[in-house]
Amino acid sequence: MKVILTEKITNLGNIGDTVEVKTGFARNFLLPNGKAMRWSKENIAVFEAKKAELQARQEAAKKSAESNVDAVKNAKLHMIRQAGDTGQLYGSVSSRDIARMLKEIANVTVESAQVMLGSPIKSVGCFDTKIALHPDVIVPVKVYVAQTQDEINALVAGKVLTFGTKKVEEVAEEAPVAEAAAETVADATDAE
Repeated sequence: MKVILTEKITNLGNIGDTVEVKTGFARNFLLPNGKAMRWSKENIAVFEAKKAELQARQEAAKKSAESNVDAVKNAKLHMIRQAGDTGQLYGSVSSRDIARMLKEIANVTVESAQVMLGSPIKSVGCFDTKIALHPDVIVPVKVYVAQTQDEINALVAGKVLTFGTKKVEEVAEEAPVAEAAAETVADATDAE
């Protein structure tokens, strides 16, 4: 389906571009959200009449996004989640969680689609991601996920958290004690 874009869309085009998109993408996303118009001679004339207004709206949105860059960069995205002994989270941290945290901490309204996370975070650690406040304004951020605030402080300081070694050491210490107890029981039964 041929459409005329009414706003800049990443990886698709700028305002006024005529692009060919799949019918479902146009009907389900572009047209209902006002991001595009069906291509026709009548709509080209309508677009030309509205072009200055659409470009002014786009510039205002870009300036608004640029004003929020510092707030997003300075936001401390520290998430405390429950995790197992190996550092695997019992749940995950999704783009929706990051968007909600930005709203709470930095008072910046971001849709979950604007968080360029890729796949959800499923382990403890420090993760790099980007927030697309506008197609032209993309802010890199770090997300710290840990079980306690002390672990987050260690991650921020640049330390690497290790998991599993503590449990291995505890098991190794308990094994000789268990063997000694088994030998004592065996000696007691032999004596009888």
